Amino acid sequence: MIIMASSRLPGFVRHLLAALRVLLVLTVITGIAYPLTITAVAQLPGLKHRADGSLVKAANGQVVGSALIGQLFTDSDGNPIPKYFQSRPSAAGDGYDPTATSASNLGPEDAVDAFDDPATTDDDESKQSLLTQVCGRSKAVGELEGVNGQRPYCTSGGVGAVLSVFYRDPGYAGPVTRVVSVNEECPAEPFVATYEGVKVECATLGGDYAAGRRVIVPGPGKSEDNPVPPDAVTASGSGLDPDISPAYANLQVSRVARARGLDPAVVHKLVEDRVDNRALGFLGEPTVNVLELNLALDKLRTS
Repeated sequence: MIIMASSRLPGFVRHLLAALRVLLVLTVITGIAYPLTITAVAQLPGLKHRADGSLVKAANGQVVGSALIGQLFTDSDGNPIPKYFQSRPSAAGDGYDPTATSASNLGPEDAVDAFDDPATTDDDESKQSLLTQVCGRSKAVGELEGVNGQRPYCTSGGVGAVLSVFYRDPGYAGPVTRVVSVNEECPAEPFVATYEGVKVECATLGGDYAAGRRVIVPGPGKSEDNPVPPDAVTASGSGLDPDISPAYANLQVSRVARARGLDPAVVHKLVEDRVDNRALGFLGEPTVNVLELNLALDKLRTS
């Protein structure tokens, strides 16, 4: 009788009932059974810590961060705290913001800055190119660590050494008629006085230099003289990388040891003990977790 009654239902009603049954079954499986199963598995010994966020606690038991998400070790003004190892740059929000995880989306061809117009007080139109960001970060790291932070293709002021070169004839032919240092806003003194016999000008706000040939020229820095590693001047793809390279960690040893009154050999040993080697022996690069290293420093100081 039930089958006969069901067969007498209109077609759209039968389809609706079938859809409701499918919805009910999938809701139970994917909305209840699967999440509960995964949650139960995640609580097994060896998995619970990671499932809970790999939270890191200080000696007093207070949660101070996650081993999976980097954080800044700066003061209220954004200046690096000398007694702590510094993380790599971050493009996530104001830095290591998990709600704004992203890369800068700037590529190797991004070399020309945009300047802020002081006449528009509401917005800041300035935008640093990737080249200038790398130059400025390298200069800042060099000053912080007491080493030469000047990189090739950077000016001594920490911006990209980029010229816009204009020629007399179309197609960049004929003699050079005008040269502008596009990343140095007037009244700045250009990093180079002349180019092919033509005086180099500083850039003016609103100037259109797209018609010139863009030339990235060597600055005063040389790569062999600069110990600042790439991860000290570039952000990770997620903006949340909690690790730095052993090279960057070792670069900071002298400054941290001096700020804490410790023997540099002791701090260097802390770094070496916390180097995580390549996964499976060949995947990725060796890294050092900055938060765990700084906690080890604090523990050493109080022990």
